[in-house]
Amino acid sequence: MNLLIETLGWIASVLIVGSYALNLRGTLAASDPRYIWSNIVGGLFFVVNTVHHGAYPSALVNVVWVIIAFAALLRKK
Repeated sequence: MNLLIETLGWIASVLIVGSYALNLRGTLAASDPRYIWSNIVGGLFFVVNTVHHGAYPSALVNVVWVIIAFAALLRKK
C-alpha cells in the first residue's frame, strides 16, 4: 500500500509540474482540457499522498487546487 501511495505522489508531481512547464513553454494552454485534467488528477493523487503522510495543510491546498481545476473545466462547457 505504501508503494502505491508513494507512486501516486510521484505521478502527481510529474502531472502538475510537467503541465506547468508545458504551459510556460507555450506548448499547453491553461484553458486546454489536458492541462486542466492534469491538475485535477495530480491534485487528487496529492490529496491521497499527503493525507497518508498526515500533511493536512498540503492536503487542503490540493483539495482547493482540484476544486479550482474542476471549476475551470465546468466554465469551459
